Amino acid sequence: MPSGDGTLRRCHLLFASFVGDYPEQLLATGIKFGECPKCDIEADETGSNTAPYHLRRLREVLDALATLDEGSMSFVRACSAAGIKPIIHPFWEDLPFANVFRAITPDVLHQLYQGLVKHLLGWLKAACGAAEIDARCRRLPPNHHIRLFTKGITGLSRISGTEHSQICRFLLGIVIGIRLPNNLNANRLLRAVHGLLDFLYLAQYPCHSSETLQLLDDALGIFHENKDIFVDLGIRDNFNLPKLHATRHYSYMIMMLGTTDNYNTEYTERLHIDYAKDAYRATNHKDEFAQMTRWLERKEKILRHDKYVNWRLAGDVESEPHHSRPPDMTFRRLQTMPKHPTAKAVTIDRLVDDYGATFFREALARYITQLRHAEDPNPLHERALEILARDIHFPFRTLPVFHKIKWVSVDSRGHGDATVTLDSVHARPQRRSGSGLLPRRSDTVLVNLGVNTEAVSAGIEALRVGQVRVVFSLPSKSLPLLFPPTVQVPSHLAYIEWFSPFALAPDRHHGLYKVSRSFLGGAKVASIVPLSKIVRSAHLLPNFGAVVPREWSSDTVLDDCDTFWLNSYLDRFTYCIFK
Repeated sequence: MPSGDGTLRRCHLLFASFVGDYPEQLLATGIKFGECPKCDIEADETGSNTAPYHLRRLREVLDALATLDEGSMSFVRACSAAGIKPIIHPFWEDLPFANVFRAITPDVLHQLYQGLVKHLLGWLKAACGAAEIDARCRRLPPNHHIRLFTKGITGLSRISGTEHSQICRFLLGIVIGIRLPNNLNANRLLRAVHGLLDFLYLAQYPCHSSETLQLLDDALGIFHENKDIFVDLGIRDNFNLPKLHATRHYSYMIMMLGTTDNYNTEYTERLHIDYAKDAYRATNHKDEFAQMTRWLERKEKILRHDKYVNWRLAGDVESEPHHSRPPDMTFRRLQTMPKHPTAKAVTIDRLVDDYGATFFREALARYITQLRHAEDPNPLHERALEILARDIHFPFRTLPVFHKIKWVSVDSRGHGDATVTLDSVHARPQRRSGSGLLPRRSDTVLVNLGVNTEAVSAGIEALRVGQVRVVFSLPSKSLPLLFPPTVQVPSHLAYIEWFSPFALAPDRHHGLYKVSRSFLGGAKVASIVPLSKIVRSAHLLPNFGAVVPREWSSDTVLDDCDTFWLNSYLDRFTYCIFK
């Protein structure tokens, strides 16, 4: 088989990992329900983060399995002494260099999303009340990465792993400030949720170091230090959950077998849909195996033929020569804009009234003045900038306006895939759709105000949150009238209303950064920035207080609320920046 450097080698495969959910792990290892399939910890101590344990000894188990010929009673007693059920000739018994107990891998889908997160949702529902949690879910501002559960989350049934993942992106934000029964302090609740979510995100890192593995263990420790809040609330008696105990093995297994994306059951679950469920639906449900096989063969033949047709239509393009050097592992994104504007000619009055760009004229005049004097040896002071901006006259009445910014994926060779939208930002006015009205939408973004173009390298001190009201271009015919020939004018600009800079440190209980609207003399602070300065979308979690005001709505909450928390769990990229 070909190895990573492209060389063809003869291989002798070894059984190294067993990927499955908890019942499948028990079936393969012969361990009893409620116990850990990897170690010998007692079932009533699986809720502890400090109870000692040892990995199960394969030699003792193999010796017990070898007593099968000595009689049934001897075999049963030997298996019981070894800590397994009496299983006859398991598939791994004679495999060379195999240890089934070491091969049991972490399972992000079933252990974390469908396990601990599912439990956590139930605990929070009992602690905070279903009505208040659902009311907060309905009032979250929209974002590309956020699914708005308009009917709440407490009434959902048969929640999938994908839905649990979507809920985790805002779960911490909806319990900040919430009132607990008997006026209990909610700080321990916030720290417990914070620790569990940090563990969830760190466990899915695509690359690990000793530092990130230490952060993983620290996050788990934070949850265990604060989990007794659920006992004080009368929700739990103990935490003896095998899936919770399994998190203690994550660091060791990542060091042994690599990152968790190598053995996540999410991939096999997806293939089960493609190759089993869809194939079964295509049959008449009688003698289905032969029909399913034929259906899959035909699908594969159609796929191969389609690839051949596309190759011939593209011409005889020579394939690029093979390079033994592995591809760049950097995750890159490309900001894209449509070729034509959404609205070709929008008056400045409409930008002010319909788009909410209240100080558009003043901000654009300041930006033009700054760009004109960008090469001056001495930068303009604020007072001089305001005086010069008053003399700016716009040689246009309308502007081309765009309602959407997109980021698409870029592969290791620098090619963008327009079909995969990784992020997007909307800035549109209220408009009619069918018989109803679509409300105005002005998304929030992260803007890089520093010199370094990489957001992670620049640090949070160079980033600031803003709300995009208008995305536009200056008419090409007006550029010679506004700027000297030496000035490079960005092709796209954005009118942004600013939020306060980030504090030196996040909140010590839940780890989120607090921001609020920036005002100067009672008016919102706004300016024009090049679109290239916008790093990505940002999601702000409203500071709901003890009880969410019922007059707030998802469409207006950014204007109704005064203070917000930056959602660092929006996606893994945002998490890396702010953690």
